[in-house]
Amino acid sequence: MKNQIKTILLLGVMSAILVSIGGALGPGYLVLFGVLALAMNLGAYFMSDRIVLAVHRAAEVSPFEAPGLHRMVEELSSRAGIPKPRVYVIPDAQPNAFATGRNPEHGVVAVTEGIMQLLSERELRGVLAHEIAHIKNRDILVSTIAAAFASGITWVAHAVSFAGIFGGSSDDEDGASPLGGLALAIVAPIAATLVQLGISRSREYMADELGARLSGDPEALASALSKLEHGVALVPPEAARPATASLFIVNPLAGAGSVLKWFSTHPTTEERVSRLLSMASSGRTARGFSSVMA
Repeated sequence: MKNQIKTILLLGVMSAILVSIGGALGPGYLVLFGVLALAMNLGAYFMSDRIVLAVHRAAEVSPFEAPGLHRMVEELSSRAGIPKPRVYVIPDAQPNAFATGRNPEHGVVAVTEGIMQLLSERELRGVLAHEIAHIKNRDILVSTIAAAFASGITWVAHAVSFAGIFGGSSDDEDGASPLGGLALAIVAPIAATLVQLGISRSREYMADELGARLSGDPEALASALSKLEHGVALVPPEAARPATASLFIVNPLAGAGSVLKWFSTHPTTEERVSRLLSMASSGRTARGFSSVMA
């Protein structure tokens, strides 16, 4: 219920940003952008996972193509008591991973080519457990919708800016000036990203803890997070996409030499690693595993 309320509020805020773009263009655009907001609401709910996967050019892999990945995903999802998620690989050298899908029945786990090269099998299993924990906790819908809507708002704002600069006229009372279009291209994506910052960072702590219990190996996830933090700093993503950064296990923009790294929806890796190592030393993983299966 809590995530359902978050989803409704998120769709409402993102729709308000989109309609505001129409209002900034002129009264004649309000209805058009209102209809566009409605269409994006429906699309974000039912197709947000496909949108995010397409943005990152992720391709589904079969058990024959990636037997190790499928074996670990099947084992961990069985331990979590959810259907086995589909498995995708992203053609990106930066090591990272995310989960998507509006519910466990439509769950997807996506990993980059870089993460499979960087991590050991034990560490990769810890990362997959973290992503399956997101699916188990049913907290990926909110983040996936936010990512899909933010991507759409960014695209619309850039399209409006392009039209305003090259085809707009400041004398047209129903249109926007070129400077107004340029301002929208800057402000609207930032507003959408700031909304994403409002999504609680506690979801990562919860997924770390549940993932550690699913795998029974919190130290593996802690080691993976440390390697991934260094990996994303050394290998930039193929394209900077602030709209989808919140989905990944570590912030893909952490190594960006720009203001993009300020917009992080992730807690610090140091704190996450500290919590996981504390779990390992206290033995809470073994004691708490029975509650995972409940």
